[in-house]
Amino acid sequence: MSKEKLVIIFTVLIDVIGVGIIIPVMPAYVESFKVSPFVVTLLFSVFSLFSFLSSPFLGALSDKYGRRPVLMASILSTSIGWFVFAGAPSLFFIFLGRIIDGLAAGNFSTAQSAIGDLSHNPKERTANLGIIGAVFGIGFLVGPLLGGLLSKVSHVFPFWFVGGLSLLNFILAYFFLPETNKNLDRERKIHWNPVKPIFIALRDLKLRQLYVIWFMFNAIAIGANSIFAIYLMEEFGFGAYETGLFFTGVGLIIAFNQGFALKHFWLKKFTEKQLILLMFSVFAVGFLAMAYPGLWLFIPGVVCMAFAQSILRVAITSEIMGEADEKERGQATGALTAVMSVASVIAPICAGAVLGVRHWLPFFLASISSIVAVLVIVRRRFPKIPTPSPLQ
Repeated sequence: MSKEKLVIIFTVLIDVIGVGIIIPVMPAYVESFKVSPFVVTLLFSVFSLFSFLSSPFLGALSDKYGRRPVLMASILSTSIGWFVFAGAPSLFFIFLGRIIDGLAAGNFSTAQSAIGDLSHNPKERTANLGIIGAVFGIGFLVGPLLGGLLSKVSHVFPFWFVGGLSLLNFILAYFFLPETNKNLDRERKIHWNPVKPIFIALRDLKLRQLYVIWFMFNAIAIGANSIFAIYLMEEFGFGAYETGLFFTGVGLIIAFNQGFALKHFWLKKFTEKQLILLMFSVFAVGFLAMAYPGLWLFIPGVVCMAFAQSILRVAITSEIMGEADEKERGQATGALTAVMSVASVIAPICAGAVLGVRHWLPFFLASISSIVAVLVIVRRRFPKIPTPSPLQ
């Protein structure tokens, strides 16, 4: 593998590890500033909001001025964001660190574009993007475990560690990453409108209900993930290390399901439509079990949640891509990303607000929302047939 690809892959890996590290460690660190759990979930939303705003802009910049300068700037910004977050003397700097990191988070899509530039044919491009996907999975396995282990030093040490890794990544990119975009469009006008894909999704009558289902899935999963560590800490007294192990277990289930079981079992036994309906039902059961304040029922609920989440993400995406017109699949991909981004902003705020009422309530509402999603799916599959009037 070329050094250019290795640098790009390392960039993605650091990004994902950083996200994984923050999940089990952030609640304990942020709550040391004497704030409520709602503020912790608000930090997830702030990061997602600025990532949503920056991604299309950074992508357009990379088409006009090149992948290298955009990647270099975003990697350095990620490092600065982590250092600001880790060294924060007050809550203001905690939020500032997440905003800086969110603004740089568009480097994932730029890294994908750079990998595409380095591909010589469609087959190689697919293989390279598959490597990026595998690295994404590895990062989410390693991140929570690493966050839990490093938290043994202190709750702030994992963030200094990731900031240092990002700085190392910047240095490697400076020396080894060439410009991959050989077709720069210097005359291109940059039109920045991050909400345009949302309007596209709403206007698409054929796929609108599938986009609604996609939004519900992401809102349920992201909302639950944003309060998961807080729930473990406040309900069961778990620290960052134990929480990291929990998330690593979830990551292993997801990796097994997506990497092996999906191809060799689920897709052989069920169609995509059946899987979506079935797994939302599993979602409903799993979150209902998680709402019960006892580990003996909570753990099986987490297993159900992880299984359903890993399959639903792939099945819904594939269903939308399959039903979209061939000439509009790129547009559908943009709409998928935009809808997920909106869910990433809204869901943590809602979950954090509900958590303040009752610890178990976010999971209970996630179960109810899953049942609503099942009803939407059933209505889509079996639309009401109009009854002819007697005069007809």
